[in-house]
Amino acid sequence: MSNNSNPIIGIVGGLGPQAGVDLANKIMDQTISNSDQGHISVVLLSMPSNVVDRTQFLLGKVSDNPGVAIAGLVESLEIFGADVVGIPCNTAHAPSIFGVIRQNIADRRSSVKLLDMITETVDFVRRRYPNVKRVGVLSTTGAIRAQIYPRALAIQGLQAILPPKDLQEQVLHPAIMDEEYGIKSCSNPVSARARNDLFETAIKLVDSGAEVIVSGCIEIPLAITESHIDKTRIIDPTLILARALIHHVAPEKLAIIEEIS
Repeated sequence: MSNNSNPIIGIVGGLGPQAGVDLANKIMDQTISNSDQGHISVVLLSMPSNVVDRTQFLLGKVSDNPGVAIAGLVESLEIFGADVVGIPCNTAHAPSIFGVIRQNIADRRSSVKLLDMITETVDFVRRRYPNVKRVGVLSTTGAIRAQIYPRALAIQGLQAILPPKDLQEQVLHPAIMDEEYGIKSCSNPVSARARNDLFETAIKLVDSGAEVIVSGCIEIPLAITESHIDKTRIIDPTLILARALIHHVAPEKLAIIEEIS
């Protein structure tokens, strides 16, 4: 752990690699500082080859639970002095994965604070848009089957609006996971096909009654940078996690903005 005068944010990167960098950038963007020294210390640990694909695990295609390796990365961040840790990966928050990470922290009697990006995101929707009842979700098929957002939204009395099964499996999931054009393999720059397919699915969610849409795969904000689609607000969990991490260690440095996506 760091000393209180120099708190440290830890980021479990590599899930995917661009997402960890995106979170680090958003932490800097959301921090009030007029000098280099005024910024919050951040340790980004990106070791993608150490962690099996979370979606593959949730779909039953690999047996090794990625939570074990992620827990090891959290422990390494503690050694670097992290006071609070964020994991910029929605599927890593599936109970079967995230529960392993939390249990490891408890077993070690660690004092590090692990933020839950899904809970932070759903809490944000409830606070910021109190009249919203129907929340669209863009995510991998594994995340859908694990009910990551639908379960968290239901706890807050919100209904998850999901793509039809054929659109989910034939358009949205490949836009994320396809090895040739999906945002996991082509995140900088994002392929035109993936971006178009993501937009197509988002518009379908709006047509189905979604009042806001959560970008429920961590690379989606790299493809959909707009704050709205067809006048519907797009929620960026990476940005919400960045602000929550800042608030935990240095709330006085959290930028005040009128509205965030």
